[in-house]
Amino acid sequence: MATAPATTPLIVTPGEPGGIGSEITAKAWQSLRGDSTNAFCLISDADHFRASAGAAGLAVPVALVNSASEAAGAFPEALPLLHRPLGAAARLGAFSAATAPFVMSAIEEAVDLCLSGAASGLVTNPIQKEALYAAGFPFQGHTDFLGHLARQRGHDAHDVMMLAGEGLRAIPVTVHIALKDVPAALTGESIMAQARIAHDALQRHFGIAHPRLAVTGLNPHAGENGSMGREEIEIIVPAIARLRSEGLDIKGPLPADTAFFPEARASYDVILCMYHDQALIPVKTLDFHGGVNVTLGLPFIRTSPDHGTALALAGTGKAQGQSLVAAIRLARDMAAAAA
Repeated sequence: MATAPATTPLIVTPGEPGGIGSEITAKAWQSLRGDSTNAFCLISDADHFRASAGAAGLAVPVALVNSASEAAGAFPEALPLLHRPLGAAARLGAFSAATAPFVMSAIEEAVDLCLSGAASGLVTNPIQKEALYAAGFPFQGHTDFLGHLARQRGHDAHDVMMLAGEGLRAIPVTVHIALKDVPAALTGESIMAQARIAHDALQRHFGIAHPRLAVTGLNPHAGENGSMGREEIEIIVPAIARLRSEGLDIKGPLPADTAFFPEARASYDVILCMYHDQALIPVKTLDFHGGVNVTLGLPFIRTSPDHGTALALAGTGKAQGQSLVAAIRLARDMAAAAA
């Protein structure tokens, strides 16, 4: 990972042009402009950004920059923007496969800026997966696409999704698959690999010298000794035992229905959950507007708001920017911890 100087800005991608990306980015700049340590540079189409922010009632000054290095100086007075033409018409409140090349290209450019050290981290606005799928996008979403881009550029990458909000960090071991497919997809190897990555990331990027990990069970009551499923006995418990033998402080499997009350949350620094909703429901319940999606295991820092494109809110001025602000602040904190 290229180490960026403390003054190096974050890079922000536009996300779905028909969504709320421009609006929440404008609101994030308004919120953060007084603190240059949170300086960021947006990749977007300047005309589209101005029109989208204007539709939301936001008159945000824009500074067109030629490189990310100019962003820190411009940030207090205007939102720094690397102009990249949209290449197709976009309408607020609707998505189109025609804009997918613009969305994907912005992500690729942002990754290259991070890998070169020109940006200290990547913060991604939400994408509309249907639009990308219609254009031939072969990935489940941002997380595995970013891992692919890193590996394509010759870097070791094992992308792991972690959600963070209100003091809770949760990792879904299986992610965007149907619930009926989870038992077959769940393996001890995947639990161990993601636990190791989480342990290392908490040390490197979160300043936790001795991370405490927890693991949920898959079945109700963590299987009740096999009476409600054997995944705990055959997959989860052996994985935890192996990780303990490697020196990790890890406990479980915990029944998921008692793993998230305050006293339980205070006993671990991150919890590995067996499927998507088991991890995301508690984070979004605790901190719906301020939750952050973090990708661990990449050769660069990446965070994102923990919400979607909110097409129904696009252009209304009602989109809330707290999650993007939280994502920017967390990315900056992670960069500072690793410096």
